Amino acid sequence: MTRVYVSIGSNIERERNIAAGLDGLAQAFGELTLSSVFESEAVGFAGDHFYNLVAGFETTLAVGDLSRQLKGIEDRNGRCRQGPKFSGRTLDIDILTYDDVCGLIDGVELPRAEILFNAFVLQPLAEIAPQGLHPVTGESYASLWQQYDKQKQRLWVVDFTWRGRLFSQAHA
Repeated sequence: MTRVYVSIGSNIERERNIAAGLDGLAQAFGELTLSSVFESEAVGFAGDHFYNLVAGFETTLAVGDLSRQLKGIEDRNGRCRQGPKFSGRTLDIDILTYDDVCGLIDGVELPRAEILFNAFVLQPLAEIAPQGLHPVTGESYASLWQQYDKQKQRLWVVDFTWRGRLFSQAHA
């Protein structure tokens, strides 16, 4: 079994689409390890705020098959692929890591570069895998988050309930 971490984001009907994405992931892969849900401003374009989180799970799928499975979950939740690269999303699920695999595998660059650049990816990853090591830098995600310039991107935890359970709670 391979340990995979994926980022999940939405800025269109956020609650519904994130919940539907989690349902699709749980149905396909079983038990999920979930970070808190973070709200952040759109990056790269003017748009509604995003909800983002990271999920971890085990799979036997190869990278290409995993990527196709994730695209299928996105498509079933109204993902439009005709718009500009930086635009609103009903659901966006990206493979961040696939164990410690590095390089271009089946059209997927591993690990995903966003880990080192976007707070909405690094902070939730550091939350659920603090001792996990970035496959290229060798640094822990907790250490990478500690070093991150928090002024670059603002994000905050929001309340989020999935399957009747509050798993993300805003800080008072």
